[in-house]
Parts: sequence; C-alpha cells; structure tokens
Amino acid sequence: MTQPASRPWFFALVAGLLAIHFALAVGSKERESTTSDELAHLTAGFSYWQNQDYRLQPENGILPQRWAALPAVLAGTKQPPLAGNPRWRTSDVWGFGHEFFYETGDNHFPRLMAGRAMIALFSVATGLLVFLWSRRLFGDAGAVVSLVFFTFEPTFLAHGALVTSDVCSAFFLLASVGAWWRHLHDGRARWWWLSAGTFGLACVAKFSAPLLLPVFVALALVRAFAPAPLQLLGRTWTSRGGKFGAAALSTLGQGLVAGLIIWAAFGFRFAAANPALPPFDNFIWPWATLDAELGASGKLFRALAAWRVLPEAYIYGMAYVKASMQVRSAFLNGAYSTTGWPAFFIYAFAYKTTLALLVASGTALVLLVRRSRDTWYRFAPLAALFVVYWAFSITSHLNIGHRHILPTYPVLFIAAGTLGAWLASRRTAWVLPVVALLGWHVTESVRVAPHFIAYFNAFAGGPENGHRHLVDSSLDWGQDLPGLKDWIDTSVAPGEPVYLSYFGTGEPAYHHLRARRLPFVNGFKITQPWVPLEPGVYCIGATMLEHVYSPIRGPWTAALEQEYQRARGLEPALLTYYGDSQQRIEMDRAASPEKWRRAGTRLDLLRFARLCHYLRVRAPDANVGYSIFIYRLTAAEIAAATTGSLAEWQALIDRTAGQTSR
Repeated sequence: MTQPASRPWFFALVAGLLAIHFALAVGSKERESTTSDELAHLTAGFSYWQNQDYRLQPENGILPQRWAALPAVLAGTKQPPLAGNPRWRTSDVWGFGHEFFYETGDNHFPRLMAGRAMIALFSVATGLLVFLWSRRLFGDAGAVVSLVFFTFEPTFLAHGALVTSDVCSAFFLLASVGAWWRHLHDGRARWWWLSAGTFGLACVAKFSAPLLLPVFVALALVRAFAPAPLQLLGRTWTSRGGKFGAAALSTLGQGLVAGLIIWAAFGFRFAAANPALPPFDNFIWPWATLDAELGASGKLFRALAAWRVLPEAYIYGMAYVKASMQVRSAFLNGAYSTTGWPAFFIYAFAYKTTLALLVASGTALVLLVRRSRDTWYRFAPLAALFVVYWAFSITSHLNIGHRHILPTYPVLFIAAGTLGAWLASRRTAWVLPVVALLGWHVTESVRVAPHFIAYFNAFAGGPENGHRHLVDSSLDWGQDLPGLKDWIDTSVAPGEPVYLSYFGTGEPAYHHLRARRLPFVNGFKITQPWVPLEPGVYCIGATMLEHVYSPIRGPWTAALEQEYQRARGLEPALLTYYGDSQQRIEMDRAASPEKWRRAGTRLDLLRFARLCHYLRVRAPDANVGYSIFIYRLTAAEIAAATTGSLAEWQALIDRTAGQTSR
C-alpha cells in the first residue's frame, strides 16, 4: 500500500504513544523490587564488561545482559571480590549476584532502574517496528490501531522494562523475519547485510533464535512459488528450484555472518573464563551434569566445544537451555507437572490477553481471509513467525511463564491494523466498534496499573484469581516487596508478629521489612532459623502459596502426615539450637550442623505445606500487587492448621471451604 504524505501531527501522535509506553513501562517499576531473573542478568552483564569473563549466566542472551549493564559499568559500580570467592569459582550467578546487589555497599536500585530503562528502549523499538509494518500493510489508520494495542498491552508493559532477554528477543525475532523477507524481494547488498546482521543479533539476544531457521525456510518456499523472478547473488532466478536454492545459499552466508557476531560478542575468545582472573572450577551446572541430562545430544555439544566452532560459553548456554527444557516444575490451573502441558501456553494466552485484543485478533483474521491474495502474501512472514513459534511453544516443556510467547504478540498487533480500514471509512457504524475495542483495551491496562505483570482478564477471574491458574513470572516474580513494606507500615501494629514467605531474588532486609522468614525460594539459599508460629500477619507470595517449586507439593498424603508428626518431635530442640548459641555448640557435637540444617528445613517445609493447604481455601484479608496474599491468623487457626490432628486439620479446611463457597 502506497502511503500518502502524513501530516506532522500524525507523527507527533506516534511519538506520543511510544513515549507513553516507555513512561508506563519504566514508571511502573519504580516501586517494584528485583524480579527473580533480573539479579542474574544484570550481574552477568556487568561481569562481561568489567571482567571480560563469560562464566556467569551464559544461557540467557549476552546482548541484552551487556546492554542493560552499560549504565552500571559507566557509573563505576563496585563488584564483589573475586579472589577466594567460591561463588565466582563455581559460576554461581545467584550467590555472586546477591553479593553484587546487596553486599558491596553500593545501592543497587538506581543501576537496576537504569538497566530497566535500557531494556525499555527495545520495547519502544518493537512498537515502532509494529507501527511501520502495519502502516505498510494497512495505511495510517491501521498503523495507529496497531500501535495503540501495543502501547497499552499489559504483557509488554510488564516485561518491557525488566532486565531480562524477553523483549530484546521479541524485537530481533520480528526484525530478522522482516529483514529476511525484504531481502528476498530486493537483491541489493544492503538488504543482505541487514538481514545477516539482525539474524546474528537475534542469536546473541536469546537461544530461541534457531526458530528463525524454519521460518526462513517457509518464506523461501513461499517466495519460490511466487511468479516474480528473484534477483539474488548477482543473478536473476526464475525457476522454483533456482529461487529456493539461491535463498539457501544466502542463508548459509548469513549464518557465517551470525557466527562472526557471536564470536565478537564473546570477545573473539573461546574460553569462557578470563585466564587473567582468579580461577574457574566449573559452570553452575558442570559439564558432567549436562552430559548426564542430555545423553546423546550432549555429545554433539561437547564435540562443538572440542572443535571450537563457537565460543565455549555460547555452546554451554545452548546445552544448558536444552537440558533445562527437559524437566522443569510447572503449575497450571491448580495442577503440577515437571514436563509441562501442550495446552499451557494456550491457557496462558487466553488468561493474560485483554479480551479486546482477543476480539480484535479474531475479527482481523476474518477480515484478512476476505482480503486479496496479495495481502496474504505480504502477511506471510508474520504468519510464518506466529505458526512456527506457537508450534514450538506447544511442544515445549518449559512451561514457566506467559512471557515465553511474547514474540507472538507483535503479529497480533499488526494484524489488528486491518481494523484501520473501518476507521478510514469514517462511517459511524464501522468506526464506533473499533474505538470501543481500543477504549476497552486501554481501560483494562489502566485498571491493573502499575501491577501489569499481574494482569488476568475476566475469563480468568481477574488479577485477584490469577494465582489459581498461573504463578511465577506470569504473576509473582518477587516484585512487590516495596508495596508490602508500605502495607506493613500502615496496617500492622508495633510488635505484632509478621511472617513472610517470598519467591524472588529481592532482599527483604534491603527494604527494611521486619518479618520472620518462612520458607523462601531463591538461588542463594539464605540460612533461616527455625521460628515458632504465633498469631499475627502472614504474608505469602502466590508462587509460594501454590508450592510450585517445593519438594512437598500436591495432595497431603498419609505418608506426609506421618513424617510430619514424627518430625515435630524435633521442634523443642530446634528452638534451642537456633535460640541459644552456647547450647548450639554442644548440640553440634552430637550431630553435625548440616544435619541440624536439613532436619530444620524439612520440618519447616512440611509445616508450611500443611499451612498452605488451609490458606488456599481461606480468603486473604488483603493482597499486595495481587502477588502477595496477607492473612491475619488466630491462635486457633494456626493450631488447627499446623499442630492439630489430621481430623482437626481436615475439618478446618472443609469448614473454611464451605464458608468461602457461600
């Protein structure tokens, strides 16, 4: 579609929408603590620049990590000592990251916010790409429709300003598909180099880049069957076989450029560890662990490393990602799995997409079907990306978050641009439905702001019920410690006991949270003392409440009850062990500190699991950001839930469930 010259106000509108997106995405993070993966990404990125060392977190895209860490590097941020540091020797990015964030004396939050703003630039760039692509297909009106849907999409606002690789990867996947398609229609060298460069950058953005290869093959076939000749590699190709073969040769050449970009990202050095720094024992998962997990495919990765085809850290990252995808704890609609469900991302998409965008996407599909063959041909690269990415997602075992289908949303935004034809018609009967859809979409986003990560639509029961369907990065990623601090300061009386079970890499002490620790999930395993449960305020993260990553999950069985009752005999000894340092010395002579730690941890997990079975049927008294649920528990509730007999415990649950259902 040829575009008429647009007026200056039109481009001011576009710039304004992109600025709003940036402001909403970044501004919503000013009162959010470190989400789980941000600690690792920022720490690793800083180390890549500062140390020219790639042992930390090589499995999550070196480009976004480097990009987000630039402000910290330029500001001269301190890093933990390397010499004699066991976390450095074993590539423990979580433990080393905790030191980097909370133990150097520097305030981590300003550099975290700077990194978030850097990543938000990728989100804005994605929005601009959506606008330009939609404008090319559907004109100015269509481009505005697409851009409004992008600007206020809760998922992009949630993850568009987090120090992770998700948005960076979404941008480069979309850009790479677009550049490849343009290259297949314009044989000039500039488009070949642009396609090769974006593909190479996609490869260092995230390890999902190999999904581009089947997309490229599909588009090469579409181009081969098109009647127009293909000008490529200095020749004109007219036969289907010739056109496809030329595209294949072009792909090979672009793969070589991508390999060069990968080597450049790792400083053209094979070894992950900088030999000038304190020594390197192993990656966080040693190669031997990956060998055992991967079996035959692990031999391929080891062969690639032996032949030095690519940098060691990049090959390790690929192997790590493949191994972690095989078995991973997951939660969906109250069920648990370690191998996921084919329907996981279908449910996630249905729950966390605004109903307005769902309606717009369905309408757009109908309208596209009725459009000309030429429109479908021009929409082919987007359709190929959408189909290939969804096919991979449905078969993947990595069912840990809705964010993993983020790259498919730009396709929906662009497709919604076909509704712009109704706007362009200026007929009230056609304009009003489009305006209503856009208004509905914006309203949904505004209503959940600034808690965009917790967005769930009405089909899922809204954000209040999101935890019944999805947790982890789809809802509770550790972001709401500041909000919890504010709630405690205004709602809890001095001296009233506060308990916290938290999922994430934030540090409650940094936020001056006065809370006794219940079980936590984090990579650095902070030692926590055994604490008695008293009447008071219990703050439970949604991921912890659903017990996704606990070894004690699912139904409470008779075997667990027997183990719990036996273990409860240790409670007096544990209280003494953690409460009296002098007696602890004597007790350590009778049993090693490690045995005391294991016994205390196991009993703590059993007690917490028993408590959560009750809390899952009890309505919370309050919530913070829809991700941390707050309960004021009485002595009778605690006794029945954690110290009472199995009959008393079951009666409490049945009684509470009956009250909740009425």
